[in-house]
Amino acid sequence: MLHKNSNQSTRSRERRRRRRRVKSSTLPIRLHVLLWIAGILMVMLGARLFYMQILQGSYYKSAVRNSNTYTRTTNVQRGLIFDSTGSALVTNQAHKAVTYTKSSGTSSSDVYKLANRLSKYLTVDTDNLSTADQEAYYLANTKNYQAVLKKIKTSDADSSTEQYEKALRYLEKHPSVYKLTASQKNSAQLYTTMNSSYTMSTTYLKKSGVTSKEIAEIGEHLSQLPGIKLSTAWTRKYADNDITSLTGSVSTNGLPSDQLKTLLAQGYSRNDSVGTSLLEKQYQSALAGIKGTTKITTNGNKVTKEKTTYAGQRGSSLVLTINYNFQKKVQQILSDNYSSAGNTYSTGVYAVVMNPNTGAVYAMAGIDRDPSTGKETVDETGAITQAMTMGSVVKGATLIAGFLEGVITPSNNTLTDMPIKLAGTSAKTSWFNKTGSANQSLTAAQALQVSSNSYMMQIAMKIGGFTYRSGAHLALKSNIFSKLRYYYNMVGLGTKTGIDLPGEVSGYEGSSTSSDQGKALDLSYGNYDEYTVMQLAQYMSTIANGGKKMKPYLVKQIRQTTSTGSLGKVEYTAHPTVQSTLPVTKSELNIIKRGLYLVTHGTDSNTTAKSLGSETPSISGKTGTAETYYNGNSTTTLSFAGYAPSDNPQVVVALAINGATDDDSGANITMAKEIFSAYWSMVKNNSSSN
Repeated sequence: MLHKNSNQSTRSRERRRRRRRVKSSTLPIRLHVLLWIAGILMVMLGARLFYMQILQGSYYKSAVRNSNTYTRTTNVQRGLIFDSTGSALVTNQAHKAVTYTKSSGTSSSDVYKLANRLSKYLTVDTDNLSTADQEAYYLANTKNYQAVLKKIKTSDADSSTEQYEKALRYLEKHPSVYKLTASQKNSAQLYTTMNSSYTMSTTYLKKSGVTSKEIAEIGEHLSQLPGIKLSTAWTRKYADNDITSLTGSVSTNGLPSDQLKTLLAQGYSRNDSVGTSLLEKQYQSALAGIKGTTKITTNGNKVTKEKTTYAGQRGSSLVLTINYNFQKKVQQILSDNYSSAGNTYSTGVYAVVMNPNTGAVYAMAGIDRDPSTGKETVDETGAITQAMTMGSVVKGATLIAGFLEGVITPSNNTLTDMPIKLAGTSAKTSWFNKTGSANQSLTAAQALQVSSNSYMMQIAMKIGGFTYRSGAHLALKSNIFSKLRYYYNMVGLGTKTGIDLPGEVSGYEGSSTSSDQGKALDLSYGNYDEYTVMQLAQYMSTIANGGKKMKPYLVKQIRQTTSTGSLGKVEYTAHPTVQSTLPVTKSELNIIKRGLYLVTHGTDSNTTAKSLGSETPSISGKTGTAETYYNGNSTTTLSFAGYAPSDNPQVVVALAINGATDDDSGANITMAKEIFSAYWSMVKNNSSSN
């Protein structure tokens, strides 16, 4: 039994030895196979590297150099402009267009040949073709260039750039050499536009007016016109001919030259259309939208890959605070009543209608007039660009100065209207008291009612630290001008209102040296500095709403534009902006409001705007007449600023007729009456939404 077990143990050991021998002999074989495979791969890799780097190295280096990636942008439709009722004022009109996209590696010679070829089928405007453009086109012809070089002195040391500059200087001195025919000028314009474009950028060659014949002929020869495409462009379409004087304009021949560098730095292309004035310029970034972008990869002159990375977004649309039908009505009221003021020497009339509680502008109308020809032009923005001496309409601001300086108080504000007689000057008087026969005691409210110049001058003298005595030499503090203007600025006079339009002026300040101190008296009753009608509207709104100086604005909302051209999602809504708060007491402001009410409802024989007293709702306000001159001829600025209803102001009307000759016509009051009436019938209480 033991022998048997011993044999079994021996056989088991033998089997284990055989398995170990098999394993030890198999492992090296596998390892050898792997090493052979790795070796073969290394040989293949080395061969490939030898082929690419040694045999074909120059080819691959060239391919890398010639492979480039560009970003091409595509234009989107510009946003629209709507009035407060949703009526479209400015839209877009589609036109057939011809575009050019410059390929990588395109030379000036290539562009020259293409321009000449395309010129057979496409006619473009050459009015802006400069002398330099014509010279460059002429020299783009190799034969012409070589012919010019033979006529000028060049040396082997001259670079190609120096030779070209010498050729240009030669042409400048010999313009007859490159005199172009009409057909050649057409080619030159095409060459200039195409040659100045960037690689892989798309440039409009003709945006509008492309004829059916041009479309057909270009389409037939597209295979011979590399980079040329028939496309679509948009131009602005206006509700009427006068709308651009309110909305502004858009460039039609690329970027404006005076803004070229700035706009290029902002990412615009040379041929882009941009807003050049007013709302179109102020809201350019919103109206322009966001261009689409496409990544383009090229190899030499061949495009190998195109991928749209952003489809683009149409420009956003503006919704204005202006009711355009009301706007046109106000414009008509000015036109109908303008001549009655005696406008032989007048340079214009302007009006603003505004919500005193929000600053929303309901209408901004105007007429610019050339006295030398009598030509009248619609000029709504004259309300922010034309400053005038406004006259007595600003006297409410002088009362505010008096209250804030403490020279009058709600309980002590009675002064005697009398001629102001100072040494070395003629008497300065109120219009109703030229001789002193109508001297009378007036409260601050009554001084507004009868428009007392004397009262305002006495306030200025008190602020200036001067005690008035008839015949005395005027001696005011040196800061009298700055003090008065400081308070006028508080209500909006003599400072920019901040309206959302470019080009606003702050007005004009007269000289304020020590020798001019007598003019401070003129300043006190509105016959020295100059203000805009928009400033009048802001000033009267500040009084009407209880002392808040509101920033005027024209754009109520910015909204997305849908694919159908309608208004989409709201992106921005204007909110009333209080620029400052007038630091007067309620009782002080109420005295001024009482005076403005008496201007239209007072019973005194010298009440200046009685004809407005019967209007419903009740109107409060102030008239103004300022003595002015035009080419030596005596004229008057007639003005008005007021609000309604008197007890709960919802609307302010401000207007001025510059250089009138009939100061008794009451044209300013008639205009105001008709504008208030039109407001209530056409706009009513819709102001609450602005």
